[in-house]
Amino acid sequence: MTETAMGDDAESWEIARRLTGARRRAEALTVYPGAQPPSLEAGYACQDAAIALWERPVAGWKVGRIPDAWLARMGEDRLVGPIFAGAVQAPPAVSRSAEGLPVHAGTFEVIPGGFAAVEAEFVFCIARDAAPGKIEWSDEEALAMVASLHVGAELAGSPMPMINDLGPAIVVSDFGNNAGLILGPAVVDWRAALRDDLVCRTFVQDVEVGQGRASGIAGGLVAALRFALTRCAKRGMPLRAGQWVSTGAATGIHDVIAGQHARVVFDGVAEIHVTMQQATMQQAAMHQVRPEGGA
Repeated sequence: MTETAMGDDAESWEIARRLTGARRRAEALTVYPGAQPPSLEAGYACQDAAIALWERPVAGWKVGRIPDAWLARMGEDRLVGPIFAGAVQAPPAVSRSAEGLPVHAGTFEVIPGGFAAVEAEFVFCIARDAAPGKIEWSDEEALAMVASLHVGAELAGSPMPMINDLGPAIVVSDFGNNAGLILGPAVVDWRAALRDDLVCRTFVQDVEVGQGRASGIAGGLVAALRFALTRCAKRGMPLRAGQWVSTGAATGIHDVIAGQHARVVFDGVAEIHVTMQQATMQQAAMHQVRPEGGA
C-alpha cells in the first residue's frame, strides 16, 4: 500500500507518521499529534496510513466495542484495529495450573507513560479468504469462515495515556489501541462450547479484576466476527485465511504497568500468564521496518 494509493490527505499521513514514530521510539505522547479525527472515517484514514507506514503484514484484527455515550455520534457500535505479524505470540504450554489447565506464558511491552491494559479475548482463526466484494454476512456465513476458536489475551496499548478519553475516532487512528496478542489453545468443539457459554476471569497481581463469558460480548462473538468481515471488506482489506479476529474484552479493560503480572483463566480450557515489561526503542523497532518520515 502506498501513499498515492491511499490518497493525498497529508494531515492523516502526518498524524500516522507521528503515532507510528512514537510507538517505534517507545515514547509517550501527552497530546494528540495533530487535529483530532472528527469521525470514524477520518480515524480509519489515519489508520490506513499507519498500516502502510508500519510495513508489516496484518496478521489479524481486534474488534472493540464503542461506548454507549459515543454511539449516536459515531454511527457504529464497534471498531477494528490491526494486529501485526511480529506482535502475535503463540507460546506452548509451560506447566499446569492447580486446576490442571495448561498454562501459556507471554510478555507484553508497555510504553512508559503511555496506555496499557490487558483484556481477556476469544479469538477466531479465519479458514479461507473472504469472497471479493462481499460485505453482508449472516451468522452462519460468518461461522462458515471459521477454522477454530482460541482463547487469548490482548494488550491494548498506545503512546497516548488518554487515548480512550479522546473517543473512538482517536482509538481507531492509533491501530485501534492494540499492541499485541497472546494466543492460547483452540477450544475443543467450539460451537458447542459457545452454546454452553465459555467463562473467563482476569487477575492482575493475583487480584481478580474482572469476570466474563462469551455471551457478555455485545451480540455474542459472532456479531463481532460479522462486524470485522464487513468493516474490513468495506475498506478494501477483506479477511484472509489464517488471520485472527479478536472479538472484544470479555472481562473488561484492565490497566497495567511495566513490572506487573496478569493471569487470564478460561474455565476448562487454559490459563494465559502475562508479564508486563517496559518497552524500549530497540524492542519497538523489532515490530516495524520503515523509518519515520518515509512515504
